[in-house]
Amino acid sequence: MKPRILISANQKSENYINAIEACGGTAFFKYLPNLSTDYDGLLLCGGNDIFPLHYGQELNGALDFDKERDIAELELTKAFIDTGKPILGICRGMQLLNVALGGTLIQDLPLSHLHRSHNGIDSVHSLRASGILSQLYGTEFNVNSAHHQALNAIGRGLIITATSGDVIEAVEHKAKPYLGVQFHPERMCLKNRRLDTVDGIEIFKYFIELCKQG
Repeated sequence: MKPRILISANQKSENYINAIEACGGTAFFKYLPNLSTDYDGLLLCGGNDIFPLHYGQELNGALDFDKERDIAELELTKAFIDTGKPILGICRGMQLLNVALGGTLIQDLPLSHLHRSHNGIDSVHSLRASGILSQLYGTEFNVNSAHHQALNAIGRGLIITATSGDVIEAVEHKAKPYLGVQFHPERMCLKNRRLDTVDGIEIFKYFIELCKQG
């Protein structure tokens, strides 16, 4: 039976859905979902900055909030954390996972222009990796980039498994099947496959295998 994956996103869901289904999952796209955890895994997608009060800070560089989304997705993420089911966080999704586990964010990177998209085109940079990403791609490789925030204090149980300079690019959980990446693998695979980055589909294959094991 195909694993059932809940995709939590407020826009541009097509790439996430295509990646999940190409790897053998069944995608259920919902914006502002209820707390149902009756799925085999949770995919937290990119999008707005998280309102900084959720991680104990005052506004200092964060922008473009969706407070209703923040509340709904934090509750949903915490509900999934209670189940121990697999979670994949992408860009905002990794930041949300970190905040749900008690971590904090850098609201605006000092060199954010190196990580932002420009005229709708993602930046590209290299990173150094360990853990799952190094098993998939090796210890150094190129990824896309479209963000101006990053993880700061790391949430409970998470470990840093990839960096680009001082910027945290990936985390995993020590004991639970959680993976977060700061880049966008859904824009590095299938019809969006890039020749200047690794193939993002490997991350979705890994995630779907985790969900099958549950």
